[in-house]
Amino acid sequence: MASEREDFSLSGPLHLTSVDWESAHHRRSVAASLVQAVYILERDRQEKRQDSQVLAPPWYEFFHFRLLRHLVDDVDHSIFGAVYEFKPPASYCNDSLDGSPRYVIAFRGTLNKPDSLSRDLELDLHLIRNGLHRTSRFEIAMQAVRNIVASVGDSNVWLAGHSLGSAMAMLAGKTMVKNGMFIESFLFNPPFFSAPIERIKDKKVKHGIRFASSVITAGLTLAMKGNHNHRRNQAEDPFAALSAWIPCLFVNPADHIGSEYVGYFEHRKKMEEIGAGGIERLATQNTIGGLLMHAMGKESEPPLHLIPSASLTVNLTPSQEFKQAHGIHQWWQPDLQLQTKLYNSWKQLPANRIQSD
Repeated sequence: MASEREDFSLSGPLHLTSVDWESAHHRRSVAASLVQAVYILERDRQEKRQDSQVLAPPWYEFFHFRLLRHLVDDVDHSIFGAVYEFKPPASYCNDSLDGSPRYVIAFRGTLNKPDSLSRDLELDLHLIRNGLHRTSRFEIAMQAVRNIVASVGDSNVWLAGHSLGSAMAMLAGKTMVKNGMFIESFLFNPPFFSAPIERIKDKKVKHGIRFASSVITAGLTLAMKGNHNHRRNQAEDPFAALSAWIPCLFVNPADHIGSEYVGYFEHRKKMEEIGAGGIERLATQNTIGGLLMHAMGKESEPPLHLIPSASLTVNLTPSQEFKQAHGIHQWWQPDLQLQTKLYNSWKQLPANRIQSD
Protein backbone atom coordinates (compact mmCIF):
# COMPACT_ATOMS: atom_id res chain seq x y z
CA MET A 1 0.00 0.00 0.00
CA ALA A 2 1.33 3.43 -0.94
CA SER A 3 2.20 5.86 1.83
CA GLU A 4 0.90 9.40 1.96
CA ARG A 5 4.45 10.67 1.44
CA GLU A 6 4.59 9.01 -1.98
CA ASP A 7 1.43 10.73 -3.22
CA PHE A 8 2.18 14.08 -4.84
CA SER A 9 -1.39 15.33 -4.28
CA LEU A 10 -0.96 14.79 -0.53
CA SER A 11 2.66 15.75 0.16
CA GLY A 12 4.07 17.49 -2.93
CA PRO A 13 4.69 21.25 -3.40
CA LEU A 14 1.27 22.01 -4.85
CA HIS A 15 1.79 25.67 -4.03
CA LEU A 16 4.28 25.99 -6.91
CA THR A 17 1.65 26.42 -9.60
CA SER A 18 4.04 28.72 -11.47
CA VAL A 19 7.80 28.28 -11.22
CA ASP A 20 10.06 31.32 -11.03
CA TRP A 21 13.36 29.84 -12.18
CA GLU A 22 15.28 32.71 -10.61
CA SER A 23 13.81 31.99 -7.16
CA ALA A 24 16.08 29.98 -4.86
CA HIS A 25 13.03 28.45 -3.14
CA HIS A 26 11.45 27.38 -6.42
CA ARG A 27 14.65 25.92 -7.84
CA ARG A 28 15.34 24.02 -4.62
CA SER A 29 11.77 22.70 -4.49
CA VAL A 30 11.80 21.50 -8.09
CA ALA A 31 15.18 19.79 -7.68
CA ALA A 32 14.05 18.06 -4.47
CA SER A 33 10.81 16.93 -6.13
CA LEU A 34 12.72 15.37 -9.03
CA VAL A 35 14.86 13.47 -6.53
CA GLN A 36 11.73 12.32 -4.73
CA ALA A 37 10.42 11.11 -8.08
CA VAL A 38 13.39 8.72 -8.31
CA TYR A 39 12.46 7.20 -4.95
CA ILE A 40 8.89 6.74 -6.17
CA LEU A 41 9.98 5.31 -9.52
CA GLU A 42 11.78 2.56 -7.63
CA ARG A 43 8.80 2.04 -5.30
CA ASP A 44 6.51 1.77 -8.32
CA ARG A 45 8.83 -0.92 -9.69
CA GLN A 46 8.99 -2.80 -6.39
CA GLU A 47 5.22 -2.72 -5.90
CA LYS A 48 4.62 -3.59 -9.58
CA ARG A 49 2.31 -0.63 -10.01
CA GLN A 50 0.94 -0.23 -13.50
CA ASP A 51 -0.95 2.43 -15.48
CA SER A 52 -3.16 4.50 -13.16
CA GLN A 53 -1.51 2.99 -10.08
CA VAL A 54 1.93 4.56 -10.65
CA LEU A 55 2.72 7.46 -8.35
CA ALA A 56 5.99 8.86 -9.73
CA PRO A 57 4.84 10.90 -12.80
CA PRO A 58 3.15 13.80 -10.95
CA TRP A 59 6.43 14.52 -9.15
CA TYR A 60 8.04 15.60 -12.43
CA GLU A 61 5.13 16.27 -14.80
CA PHE A 62 3.76 18.98 -12.47
CA PHE A 63 6.86 21.04 -13.38
CA HIS A 64 6.70 20.14 -17.11
CA PHE A 65 9.46 17.55 -17.08
CA ARG A 66 9.29 14.26 -18.89
CA LEU A 67 11.15 11.12 -17.91
CA LEU A 68 13.84 10.52 -20.52
CA ARG A 69 15.31 7.36 -19.00
CA HIS A 70 15.81 5.39 -15.80
CA LEU A 71 19.26 4.72 -14.39
CA VAL A 72 19.27 1.09 -13.31
CA ASP A 73 21.80 -0.62 -11.04
CA ASP A 74 23.47 -3.54 -12.78
CA VAL A 75 23.54 -5.69 -9.63
CA ASP A 76 20.01 -5.58 -8.18
CA HIS A 77 18.28 -3.88 -11.14
CA SER A 78 16.85 -1.17 -8.89
CA ILE A 79 16.19 2.30 -10.24
CA PHE A 80 18.70 4.62 -8.54
CA GLY A 81 18.50 7.62 -10.82
CA ALA A 82 16.63 9.30 -13.64
CA VAL A 83 17.25 11.70 -16.48
CA TYR A 84 14.51 14.30 -16.98
CA GLU A 85 13.99 16.65 -19.90
CA PHE A 86 12.29 20.00 -19.37
CA LYS A 87 9.43 20.40 -21.87
CA PRO A 88 7.55 23.60 -21.07
CA PRO A 89 4.29 24.27 -22.93
CA ALA A 90 4.44 26.49 -26.01
CA SER A 91 2.54 29.18 -24.10
CA TYR A 92 5.57 29.86 -21.88
CA CYS A 93 7.45 33.00 -22.86
CA ASN A 94 11.23 32.82 -23.10
CA ASP A 95 11.76 35.34 -20.29
CA SER A 96 9.97 33.10 -17.79
CA LEU A 97 12.36 30.25 -18.61
CA ASP A 98 15.56 32.12 -17.72
CA GLY A 99 17.50 29.97 -15.26
CA SER A 100 15.67 26.75 -16.13
CA PRO A 101 17.61 23.59 -17.02
CA ARG A 102 17.12 21.57 -20.17
CA TYR A 103 17.95 18.33 -18.39
CA VAL A 104 18.12 17.22 -14.76
CA ILE A 105 19.94 14.07 -13.66
CA ALA A 106 18.74 13.01 -10.22
CA PHE A 107 19.81 10.27 -7.80
CA ARG A 108 17.96 8.82 -4.83
CA GLY A 109 19.50 7.80 -1.54
CA THR A 110 19.22 4.59 0.46
CA LEU A 111 15.74 3.09 0.26
CA ASN A 112 14.78 1.11 3.34
CA LYS A 113 12.93 -1.61 1.42
CA PRO A 114 14.00 -5.27 1.00
CA ASP A 115 14.30 -5.22 -2.79
CA SER A 116 16.99 -2.54 -2.81
CA LEU A 117 18.30 -2.19 0.76
CA SER A 118 21.14 -4.70 0.48
CA ARG A 119 22.69 -3.05 -2.57
CA ASP A 120 22.13 0.45 -1.18
CA LEU A 121 23.90 -0.47 2.06
CA GLU A 122 26.76 -1.90 0.04
CA LEU A 123 27.08 1.46 -1.72
CA ASP A 124 26.90 3.23 1.65
CA LEU A 125 29.87 1.17 2.83
CA HIS A 126 31.80 2.05 -0.33
CA LEU A 127 31.04 5.70 0.40
CA ILE A 128 32.27 5.44 4.00
CA ARG A 129 35.47 3.79 2.74
CA ASN A 130 35.87 6.48 0.09
CA GLY A 131 35.41 3.99 -2.71
CA LEU A 132 32.21 5.17 -4.36
CA HIS A 133 34.16 6.06 -7.52
CA ARG A 134 35.05 2.41 -8.00
CA THR A 135 31.46 1.10 -8.06
CA SER A 136 29.52 0.07 -11.14
CA ARG A 137 26.56 2.21 -10.06
CA PHE A 138 28.71 5.31 -10.20
CA GLU A 139 30.06 4.33 -13.63
CA ILE A 140 26.48 4.04 -14.92
CA ALA A 141 25.65 7.44 -13.44
CA MET A 142 28.81 9.02 -14.81
CA GLN A 143 28.15 7.74 -18.32
CA ALA A 144 24.68 9.29 -18.26
CA VAL A 145 26.11 12.62 -17.10
CA ARG A 146 28.82 12.61 -19.78
CA ASN A 147 26.32 11.78 -22.52
CA ILE A 148 23.91 14.58 -21.62
CA VAL A 149 26.64 17.18 -21.14
CA ALA A 150 28.23 16.20 -24.44
CA SER A 151 24.85 16.72 -26.09
CA VAL A 152 23.76 20.07 -24.62
CA GLY A 153 26.69 21.50 -22.62
CA ASP A 154 27.20 21.84 -18.89
CA SER A 155 25.23 25.10 -18.52
CA ASN A 156 21.98 23.36 -19.51
CA VAL A 157 22.19 20.52 -17.00
CA TRP A 158 21.43 20.16 -13.31
CA LEU A 159 22.61 17.42 -10.97
CA ALA A 160 20.48 16.61 -7.93
CA GLY A 161 20.61 13.98 -5.22
CA HIS A 162 19.67 13.12 -1.67
CA SER A 163 21.86 11.40 0.95
CA LEU A 164 23.72 8.61 -0.88
CA GLY A 165 22.37 10.15 -4.09
CA SER A 166 23.82 13.53 -3.18
CA ALA A 167 27.22 11.87 -2.74
CA MET A 168 26.77 10.36 -6.21
CA ALA A 169 25.90 13.77 -7.65
CA MET A 170 28.80 15.45 -5.83
CA LEU A 171 31.26 12.89 -7.15
CA ALA A 172 29.89 13.31 -10.67
CA GLY A 173 30.18 17.09 -10.38
CA LYS A 174 33.76 16.90 -9.10
CA THR A 175 34.66 14.48 -11.88
CA MET A 176 33.27 16.82 -14.55
CA VAL A 177 35.29 19.73 -13.13
CA LYS A 178 38.44 17.84 -14.11
CA ASN A 179 37.24 18.19 -17.71
CA GLY A 180 36.48 21.89 -17.32
CA MET A 181 32.72 21.34 -16.95
CA PHE A 182 30.85 23.06 -14.12
CA ILE A 183 27.38 21.62 -13.55
CA GLU A 184 24.84 23.30 -11.31
CA SER A 185 24.22 20.87 -8.46
CA PHE A 186 21.60 20.54 -5.72
CA LEU A 187 22.83 18.24 -2.95
CA PHE A 188 20.30 17.45 -0.22
CA ASN A 189 21.54 16.08 3.12
CA PRO A 190 24.99 15.18 1.76
CA PRO A 191 26.93 12.77 4.01
CA PHE A 192 29.96 14.09 5.90
CA PHE A 193 31.78 11.31 7.70
CA SER A 194 33.83 12.57 10.63
CA ALA A 195 33.78 12.86 14.39
CA PRO A 196 30.50 14.55 15.46
CA ILE A 197 32.17 17.78 16.55
CA GLU A 198 29.18 19.89 15.52
CA ARG A 199 27.08 18.26 18.25
CA ILE A 200 29.31 19.74 20.98
CA LYS A 201 27.42 22.63 22.57
CA ASP A 202 30.40 24.61 23.90
CA LYS A 203 31.57 26.80 20.98
CA LYS A 204 35.05 27.36 22.45
CA VAL A 205 35.63 23.63 22.87
CA LYS A 206 34.34 23.03 19.36
CA HIS A 207 36.64 25.65 17.85
CA GLY A 208 39.59 24.38 19.90
CA ILE A 209 39.15 20.82 18.64
CA ARG A 210 38.82 21.97 15.03
CA PHE A 211 41.84 24.30 15.34
CA ALA A 212 44.01 21.51 16.79
CA SER A 213 42.87 19.14 14.05
CA SER A 214 43.73 21.70 11.35
CA VAL A 215 47.21 22.34 12.74
CA ILE A 216 47.96 18.61 13.04
CA THR A 217 46.63 17.83 9.55
CA ALA A 218 48.50 20.74 7.96
CA GLY A 219 51.70 19.76 9.78
CA LEU A 220 51.42 16.15 8.69
CA THR A 221 50.76 17.27 5.13
CA LEU A 222 53.95 19.30 5.04
CA ALA A 223 55.95 16.55 6.73
CA MET A 224 54.74 13.74 4.47
CA LYS A 225 54.33 15.51 1.17
CA GLY A 226 56.89 18.27 1.59
CA ASN A 227 56.39 21.84 0.48
CA HIS A 228 55.64 20.86 -3.11
CA ASN A 229 51.87 20.80 -2.63
CA HIS A 230 52.01 24.04 -0.67
CA ARG A 231 53.85 25.85 -3.47
CA ARG A 232 51.74 24.69 -6.38
CA ASN A 233 49.98 27.50 -8.15
CA GLN A 234 46.24 27.42 -8.72
CA ALA A 235 46.53 26.23 -12.32
CA GLU A 236 48.35 23.11 -11.12
CA ASP A 237 46.33 22.49 -7.97
CA PRO A 238 43.21 20.38 -8.64
CA PHE A 239 41.65 21.41 -5.33
CA ALA A 240 42.08 25.08 -6.18
CA ALA A 241 40.64 24.46 -9.64
CA LEU A 242 37.68 22.79 -7.97
CA SER A 243 36.93 26.02 -6.08
CA ALA A 244 35.32 27.47 -9.23
CA TRP A 245 32.55 24.86 -8.90
CA ILE A 246 30.03 25.95 -6.27
CA PRO A 247 27.46 23.23 -5.56
CA CYS A 248 24.35 24.03 -3.55
CA LEU A 249 24.34 22.02 -0.30
CA PHE A 250 21.24 21.69 1.87
CA VAL A 251 21.71 20.46 5.43
CA ASN A 252 19.81 20.29 8.69
CA PRO A 253 21.65 20.74 12.03
CA ALA A 254 19.61 17.86 13.51
CA ASP A 255 20.82 15.50 10.77
CA HIS A 256 24.00 13.96 12.15
CA ILE A 257 24.84 12.47 8.75
CA GLY A 258 25.45 15.84 7.11
CA SER A 259 25.45 18.49 9.83
CA GLU A 260 29.26 18.56 10.03
CA TYR A 261 29.23 20.68 6.86
CA VAL A 262 28.06 23.59 9.02
CA GLY A 263 31.15 23.46 11.25
CA TYR A 264 33.44 22.53 8.36
CA PHE A 265 32.77 25.76 6.48
CA GLU A 266 32.36 28.01 9.52
CA HIS A 267 35.71 26.85 10.89
CA ARG A 268 37.41 27.72 7.62
CA LYS A 269 35.90 31.19 7.80
CA LYS A 270 37.18 31.67 11.36
CA MET A 271 40.65 30.48 10.38
CA GLU A 272 40.71 33.08 7.60
CA GLU A 273 39.63 35.77 10.06
CA ILE A 274 42.47 35.02 12.54
CA GLY A 275 45.06 34.92 9.76
CA ALA A 276 45.42 31.14 9.67
CA GLY A 277 43.81 30.67 6.29
CA GLY A 278 46.96 29.12 4.82
CA ILE A 279 46.95 26.40 7.48
CA GLU A 280 43.30 25.69 6.91
CA ARG A 281 43.55 25.58 3.12
CA LEU A 282 46.27 22.98 3.49
CA ALA A 283 44.32 21.00 6.08
CA THR A 284 41.10 21.18 4.07
CA GLN A 285 42.59 19.12 1.26
CA ASN A 286 43.62 16.19 3.43
CA THR A 287 42.58 13.90 6.23
CA ILE A 288 44.83 12.24 8.75
CA GLY A 289 43.71 8.84 7.48
CA GLY A 290 44.55 9.76 3.91
CA LEU A 291 47.95 11.07 4.94
CA LEU A 292 48.73 7.84 6.77
CA MET A 293 47.79 5.90 3.64
CA HIS A 294 50.17 8.14 1.68
CA ALA A 295 52.93 7.45 4.22
CA MET A 296 52.47 3.73 3.66
CA GLY A 297 52.83 4.20 -0.08
CA LYS A 298 49.14 3.77 -0.84
CA GLU A 299 47.62 6.55 -2.89
CA SER A 300 43.93 7.25 -2.43
CA GLU A 301 41.37 9.72 -3.69
CA PRO A 302 40.71 12.74 -1.42
CA PRO A 303 37.61 12.13 0.71
CA LEU A 304 34.49 12.98 -1.24
CA HIS A 305 33.16 15.45 1.34
CA LEU A 306 36.23 17.71 1.12
CA ILE A 307 35.26 20.57 -1.18
CA PRO A 308 36.65 24.12 -1.30
CA SER A 309 33.45 25.96 -2.22
CA ALA A 310 29.72 25.71 -1.68
CA SER A 311 26.51 27.60 -1.30
CA LEU A 312 25.42 26.14 2.03
CA THR A 313 21.75 26.35 3.03
CA VAL A 314 20.91 25.33 6.58
CA ASN A 315 17.35 24.56 7.62
CA LEU A 316 16.94 26.27 10.98
CA THR A 317 13.33 25.16 11.33
CA PRO A 318 13.10 22.91 14.41
CA SER A 319 13.00 19.20 13.51
CA GLN A 320 11.15 16.70 15.65
CA GLU A 321 13.34 13.70 14.86
CA PHE A 322 16.32 12.51 12.82
CA LYS A 323 14.12 10.95 10.13
CA GLN A 324 12.52 14.32 9.47
CA ALA A 325 15.85 16.17 9.60
CA HIS A 326 17.41 13.79 7.07
CA GLY A 327 14.34 13.55 4.85
CA ILE A 328 13.90 15.01 1.36
CA HIS A 329 10.38 16.30 2.06
CA GLN A 330 11.55 19.24 4.16
CA TRP A 331 13.18 20.95 1.19
CA TRP A 332 10.02 21.98 -0.65
CA GLN A 333 8.01 23.18 2.33
CA PRO A 334 6.87 26.81 1.96
CA ASP A 335 7.41 27.95 5.56
CA LEU A 336 11.07 27.14 6.21
CA GLN A 337 13.52 29.33 8.05
CA LEU A 338 16.72 29.01 6.05
CA GLN A 339 20.19 30.47 6.33
CA THR A 340 22.29 30.52 3.17
CA LYS A 341 26.01 31.32 3.04
CA LEU A 342 28.43 31.29 0.16
CA TYR A 343 31.86 29.87 0.94
CA ASN A 344 34.99 29.88 -1.18
CA SER A 345 38.27 29.30 0.63
CA TRP A 346 40.29 30.78 -2.21
CA LYS A 347 38.30 34.01 -2.30
CA GLN A 348 36.89 36.50 0.17
CA LEU A 349 33.89 35.15 2.00
CA PRO A 350 30.73 37.18 1.37
CA ALA A 351 28.16 37.94 4.02
CA ASN A 352 25.44 35.45 4.82
CA ARG A 353 21.76 35.91 4.29
CA ILE A 354 18.80 34.53 6.19
CA GLN A 355 15.61 33.80 4.33
CA SER A 356 12.18 32.69 5.41
CA ASP A 357 10.05 31.03 2.78
